[in-house]
Order: sequence, then C-alpha cells, then structure tokens
Amino acid sequence: MTQAAGNHGKAALGFIFVTIFIDVLGLGIIIPITPKLLEQVGHADLSMASQISGYLTFTYASMQFLFAPVLGNLSDRIGRRPVLLFSLFGFGIDYLLMAFAPTLLWLFAGRFIAGIAGASTTTATAYIADVSTGDKRAANFGLIGAATGIGFILGIGLGGFLGAIWIRLPFMVAAGLALLNAVYGFFVLPESLSNENRRNFDWKRANPVGSLLRLRKYSLAVSTLITAYTIVYIGQKAVESTLPFYLLEKFKWTLPSISSLGIFLGLLIAGIQGGLVRWTIPKFGLRKNIMAGIAFYGIGLLLISFNNVGWLMYVYMIPYCLGGLGGTALQGFISEHVGANEQGELQGALTSLVSITTVIGPLIMTSLFHHFTKVGAPVYFPGAPFLMGAILMAIAVVLTIRSFKKKDTDQPDTPAMPSLPKV
Repeated sequence: MTQAAGNHGKAALGFIFVTIFIDVLGLGIIIPITPKLLEQVGHADLSMASQISGYLTFTYASMQFLFAPVLGNLSDRIGRRPVLLFSLFGFGIDYLLMAFAPTLLWLFAGRFIAGIAGASTTTATAYIADVSTGDKRAANFGLIGAATGIGFILGIGLGGFLGAIWIRLPFMVAAGLALLNAVYGFFVLPESLSNENRRNFDWKRANPVGSLLRLRKYSLAVSTLITAYTIVYIGQKAVESTLPFYLLEKFKWTLPSISSLGIFLGLLIAGIQGGLVRWTIPKFGLRKNIMAGIAFYGIGLLLISFNNVGWLMYVYMIPYCLGGLGGTALQGFISEHVGANEQGELQGALTSLVSITTVIGPLIMTSLFHHFTKVGAPVYFPGAPFLMGAILMAIAVVLTIRSFKKKDTDQPDTPAMPSLPKV
C-alpha cells in the first residue's frame, strides 16, 4: 500500500464507495422511466419500446463485457486513479446524452459510452485490494456490496419519483452526481498502485473470451452446474428487463408505483442475500439451498406470468427473491469442487458468464414481450417473458439434479459460505 493511499485511506475508500454507488444508481434510475422515455424519444408504443430497450441493454452489456478486462489490465499499467476518473466522466457524459437526447441514436451513443465506463468495477476492486491489509481487506470489500445495494434501491426510487416530475430529470441528477464526484476525486483520490507494482499492458490477458474458454477444462459434473448457473441468470432477465413494461402494459401503473415495487424488491434482495442466506446455508447445506432457490425462482416467475391483480405483485416477488438462495449456494458449490489454486480463474470466468447473460438475456425477454403485446399479436400475453423464465428455471433444476448424481460431486456438502454474486 502506498504512503499516499495510507494517509488518505478513508477519503479514498469513501470515493470508491461513491463511484460504485453512482455506477449502480445509474442502472437503477433508468429502470422505471425507460418505457416512457423510449415511447417519447422513439415515437413508439409500449410494445416496440420494450424491444428498443433490449437493444439498448445489449449495447451497454456488450461494451461492459468487452472492456471490463481491458480497463482492469490498463489500470495495472497506468494506475487505478486515471481509470476511475475516466469512468465517472464517462457516466456523466452518458447521463447528459440521455437527458437531452432528441433521437434514439443519442440514447445508443450514451449506452455505448456507459458500457465502457461501467466496466470500472474491476478497477475499483483492485483499488480496495491495493489500500487494504489484513483483516480490514474483507471489511473493505464489503463496501462494494453495500454500495451496490444502496445504489440500486435509491436509483429505482429516484428514477420513478423524479421521472414523474419530468422524464429527463433523473438523468440530469445522475449526471450532476457523476461529474461532481469526478471533480472531487481529481483533488482527493491518491494513486494506490506503486510504480514498482505496475506491468506492461498485455492484450492476451485483456481478452474476455479467454476466461470463458478455460471453463472447458473442468469436469462434466462441474460444467453441468456452470450451465445451470448460466441458465438461472438468463431466466432472471425476465424481471430485470421487462418488469416496468409489464406493469405499465397490464396494470397501467404510474412511475412512482413502479419505483415503490422496485424499492420493495431491492430491500427483499438485500435482506435475503445479506442475512437469510447466512443462516440457511449452514443450516441446510448447499445442495438443498440450490434446489430450493431455483424452485423459488420458477414459482415466482410462473405466478407473475399469469397474475391479473396488481397488488399481488408484492406477494409474488417474495418467492422470486427467495430464489437468490439458489444462486448464492450454486456459486459456492461450484467453488468447492475446484482447486484452491483455480479459484481466481473460476470467479473471473463466472463473472464473464454473467456478463454474457446480460448481453443475450434482455434481448430474448424483450423480444418475447414485444411479440406477445404488439398490434396483431397471435396471442396477447404480456407475461410471456416470465413464463420463459420459469421454463428456464425448470431446465436448471433438471441439470442440477443430473450434476449431483455424478461421482465427482459426491463429496460432503460442507456448508462453506460463498461470496455473494450480483443478483
């Protein structure tokens, strides 16, 4: 840890917290207002707006997938500070473009820039590792989870309530926060990476495809679990990418109503991931948590798909959020069946897989919503994405059962606590 980082450790960690917070805030803030914004800018009905939303998410996620390893490796060469400041500046530009976008092209340009800038979490994590030592390192890494949870919940809340005042206002607020933090960081953020610890930039190490290809070396049982893990995350995209469109289309909810449900959803996830999972995994073991979690996901998605009463969305979100038990336990179970010297490589590959699901999942789900809600649709069924999600969860259950029957997973179900994934 450098002397500068040591002298300004608290200010630096506070800056990192705010940086990640603004990153996730920007994702949350656009969730409730995206349908109305796309209807306005794209001159489209709600069905077509959902399809456009899928393309915007594809643009953002693709850039994030491609540039996450690039920025991470670049930070090893030039330092963490310039990469983090670039990220905040990029987010500020994105939000301004979205705030004043007269056409869809401006929105796509903003998402392109945000996808590149949004790949900064790797660098933020590396910064925390640079300035932390001993027992404080784990506690400092907890800042990432805290910033993610708070940013997501407040982002959804701000998006709906500010959007009800003026549809562009949430983006202007987010732009101001990002640019102000960039200026603040320019003056207070010390560089955490000393010159002797820097290395040359290597394109081979900055290749996102390489980590995915290395998954082929694992056993068939572990590979089957990894496939189930991927399918679960694709199924989740039904809620993440189409929920606001579904609520507007089927129940005619207002933006503040959507935000209220989003806040409830965020609090549920925080409580389950931050509290309940720490009791259920030691109590029941990883296998039971995996099976129960994926089943809860499927039940919640199935109930949502056929729901005809608006207020029941709050009830049906409870089993859906309990599905988080499965995702966390599944990651932990996979980790237990990989050697200690391969954990870093495994987690990097799993992160890349989650990024891939963010690229393809929203496209699938928004296309389904558009197909079953457009004028002239053969069958009007707004819940189609959620039904698809439930089907994917059923497939994941079958794959998980098959994996558990294989010999190389017949080890004691040690209830070790895994790291929490983004869910």
